[in-house]
Amino acid sequence: MRASRSTSLALAALVALPAVAVAQTEHRTISGNRVSIYNLAGRLDVRAASSGNVTVDVTRAGRDGARLELATGEIRGSQALRVIYPSDRIVYQDLGRRGRIQLNVNPDGTFDDDQRDGSWRRRDGRVEITDSGSGLEAHADMVVGVPKGQRIAIHWGAGNAQITNVDGDLRVSVAASRVTSQHTRGRLSLDTGSGEVSVTDAQGDLKLDTGSGGVTVNGVHGENLDIDTGSGSVSGADVDARSLTLDVGSGGIKLDRVNASRVSVDAGSGGTELGFVATVDDLAVDAGSGGVTIRLPSTQGGDVDIDTGSGGIESDFAVQTTHIERNHLRGRIGGGNARIKIESGSGHVRLLKN
Repeated sequence: MRASRSTSLALAALVALPAVAVAQTEHRTISGNRVSIYNLAGRLDVRAASSGNVTVDVTRAGRDGARLELATGEIRGSQALRVIYPSDRIVYQDLGRRGRIQLNVNPDGTFDDDQRDGSWRRRDGRVEITDSGSGLEAHADMVVGVPKGQRIAIHWGAGNAQITNVDGDLRVSVAASRVTSQHTRGRLSLDTGSGEVSVTDAQGDLKLDTGSGGVTVNGVHGENLDIDTGSGSVSGADVDARSLTLDVGSGGIKLDRVNASRVSVDAGSGGTELGFVATVDDLAVDAGSGGVTIRLPSTQGGDVDIDTGSGGIESDFAVQTTHIERNHLRGRIGGGNARIKIESGSGHVRLLKN
């Protein structure tokens, strides 16, 4: 009787235990010249695929992971995979220090699309993603395989993203995430509302945009490199581009071993330091506050125009001056037809030889 009673109590205790969510992984294949993926929370791993189509391994996780729905079909000219979250409040414990983010989400699970053509408008469907509290405790981790030459756009809410060995036309747009990219070929566009971006060994046009978060680039080669940060520093080395554009609201700029014929820099606040390994044709630097240091090959020549609101001017190059004041210098260095214009609201300006 005692053994029977103990067994019954043990079985009752097992029945009373809450169900433990088991991660569910599902494999999908998406074909088409243009592919889009939408997901609000989870980890993202983008890598090269050996097949001719985009492959996606989706792992639904969290206590309520089984409630997530996968939807496919054409959305605005693109074959799209969407993760549908049946709640306007999502709990994702790996959100990190951000704590909470909000997004406008359409009924079909899409968000963050380019609306410049005016073809559609967002509905007022605000979704909150938080790291704790009540709500739908669910997320979807994804491993995305991208075949060579594929055009693909990935729209992500929260969760770190990594990109490796992709050769194609790739755009990744995230609301709150750290994005890391390595060994890519082709056009690459990375856009974060909040989070750092790191790119290593990229060949092709590169566009990086962060609302808040630093950018690091190393070993990038392409026609155009465009970096825009609302707040956050830009650093790196071994940059080879025909056109280099840097726009930093607040945060310093430090790039070394740069080879670019046309360079445009707009820095709201923070020091700017650029080291060039080849002569430039057109260099324009506009710094609101912060010193500017430009290192150029000794063979650099052209017209120079340096203006600083407060701060001195220093040059390793002999300048044939046409205009000189306390904080303003115009003239020529060496030969050639290059144009070098540097403006600093406050801060010392140095034009140095490498």
